[in-house]
Amino acid sequence: MTAQDQRGTAPATAAASAAAAAAAAAASTPASAPATLRARWTRQLTRDKSDTLLLLLAALLVLAPHFAHLPLWISAAAGATLLWRATLTLRGKRLPPLWLLLPVSLLAMAGVYHSFHTLLGRDAGVAMLALLLAFKLLEMHARRDLFVVVFLSFFLLLTNFFYSQSIPTGAEMVLTIVVLLTAQLTFQYTGAVPPLRRRLAAAARIVAYSAPLALLLFFGFPRIQGPLWGMPGDAHSGHTGMSDTMAPGTMSSLARSDEVAFRVRFIDPEPPQEQLYWRGIVLGDYDGRTWHRIGPQPRARGTPPATVGITVSGKPVRHEVTVEPSNQRWLFALEMTDPGLALPGYALRNSTELELSTNEPIAARLRYEASAYPEFRIQADADPAQMQPWLQLPAGFNPRTLALARQMRRPGAAASALAVLQMFHGGPYAYTLDPPLAGRDTVDDFLFNSKAGFCEHYAGAFVVLMRAMGVPARVVTGYQGGELNPVDGYVTVRQSDAHAWGEVWIAGHGWQRYDPTAAVAPERVRHNLARALPQQSPFGIARLGELINFENDATSWLAQLRFRINAVNNGWNQWILDYNPDRQRSFLEELSSAYANWRTAAGALAIAALLMLARTLRARSGRAGDPADAAYAAFCRQQARHGVVRAAGEGPHSYAVRLRAMAASEEKKAAMTQFLTLYGALKYGRAAPGARAATLRALTTLLRDTR
Repeated sequence: MTAQDQRGTAPATAAASAAAAAAAAAASTPASAPATLRARWTRQLTRDKSDTLLLLLAALLVLAPHFAHLPLWISAAAGATLLWRATLTLRGKRLPPLWLLLPVSLLAMAGVYHSFHTLLGRDAGVAMLALLLAFKLLEMHARRDLFVVVFLSFFLLLTNFFYSQSIPTGAEMVLTIVVLLTAQLTFQYTGAVPPLRRRLAAAARIVAYSAPLALLLFFGFPRIQGPLWGMPGDAHSGHTGMSDTMAPGTMSSLARSDEVAFRVRFIDPEPPQEQLYWRGIVLGDYDGRTWHRIGPQPRARGTPPATVGITVSGKPVRHEVTVEPSNQRWLFALEMTDPGLALPGYALRNSTELELSTNEPIAARLRYEASAYPEFRIQADADPAQMQPWLQLPAGFNPRTLALARQMRRPGAAASALAVLQMFHGGPYAYTLDPPLAGRDTVDDFLFNSKAGFCEHYAGAFVVLMRAMGVPARVVTGYQGGELNPVDGYVTVRQSDAHAWGEVWIAGHGWQRYDPTAAVAPERVRHNLARALPQQSPFGIARLGELINFENDATSWLAQLRFRINAVNNGWNQWILDYNPDRQRSFLEELSSAYANWRTAAGALAIAALLMLARTLRARSGRAGDPADAAYAAFCRQQARHGVVRAAGEGPHSYAVRLRAMAASEEKKAAMTQFLTLYGALKYGRAAPGARAATLRALTTLLRDTR
């Protein structure tokens, strides 16, 4: 400004005071009572108090996600400490002395040791960090202590990934980072502090500017083998899945879970739903109630290990499987998967029953490619003497079932199996998740009394009947079906798809699959579990569209929303949480081959240049986005059309002097003078938020009067 402009700040201040008084008078009405309270609260808060409260809010956002897994006393202690610090700040009291904080801190560390029996490890370390952050807020005496709190908050924020790596967790962390950066930026101002909204916007811009570099480092920096943020012995400790035993209620209990077991992306055309049998554990040892695996059979010294004759035909179905962590060793493969499967980071074990397992529990998400042959034969030429283990039945159990088997026996194993399936199909049998409790003779109670059961009841009864007829048979547990997501093309197999079926050995044909559940509830195999249940029960969100009885679930808006959410979660798992060295190598190879074409590279550079130009233009327009400056620029253009052009270094006061001398009427002269006076007060003075809004409205009115 010129000297005249500086001398003119007095009238500008007077005008600002008048505008502030007008705003205060308007705020005294009942309609603006909240604005009055907000203004009074703002006047009572000094800058130190407001800055500290903002820091406390950021610390609360950092600590809040940990309250779900920390012991209750630690969460209460941290929350009480933050409340204590906020009370001291608002009342202007001094912080507690060191002689009080030191014993409290030592007592808290002793409490951590008592709760976790150690001071090391994930849980104990996070608990100590949470308490340290809370207590540090009571011990801030210098400027460096503020930044210690901020940096400690950033460090503690990262530990959220030890407990959850979901998309909502990532979004909450981004929000917390913005608030933390806002608090850090606030302490940097030495003069006037911008409004909170502008500081939040500045912090958000910093995060946005750093995002491209973060993405470049994430996708391009060399990866190490292992899960993102995985910790041995800690991660995925609570996951469960298929068991290696089966008793009444085993499958029905697992089917109530909607957790994802694995996802499949078919490279070749997907087989029909009724052919999606995911083979898992083979059970053959029956004690009258529970089915167990038959362990490896002893063999004589020098005898070669038993081999399994497998004959496949037709074209294989290639597919990619992404297995969720289960802390178990079992893998579930589409029948019949090539035994030469290779797993990254694991040694694969293949039993004579074609069970797949790993040498270590699967504690991280696992991805591999496989090929399955829909047409196959297993042990078609085996010696019938080798089938004796699959004929054993416990003595003294299920006498009525044994008598029924003698009556239903037909010439040939296939005919006997077909007779049992026809009995299930034509009899009064029900398929339910909640069958009645069975007594000592579980198969007798099921076949002759309750006649209601889940897949384990039908598979177990079928195998018992076949063995009683002298036909080798066994139970196979795994999963059946899956839900195709039309958004990303993945088939999701959940725990609710757990299933059990039977296998019968027929001389010359080998082991053949027989599913008695398909005879009782064919909808279970053709579609899914929810369609097969007589009364649909809410046991998972994945079936919510059907449970509300949508006529066409695949096209309902709720199903489409669910498909999109699942696709986003799957993409997050595939490209963020499971971005391992193999996937990185494949991604970089595809990227390099795409940019090998100079035209593609030139197009990418042109797009990048346009994006940079657009960002520059937005930045320039943002700098001229102040409403007061926009009104002043419109006023100057208006006067320039009348021949009075403002000089480059001419301030509002000097410009007003020239305009008064050239004005044609007193009314115009007063309007122009008042406009420039109010603008000078708004631009170079300090006004309350209410007064600023009133002044902007007055500027808009005066701009119309000066035309």
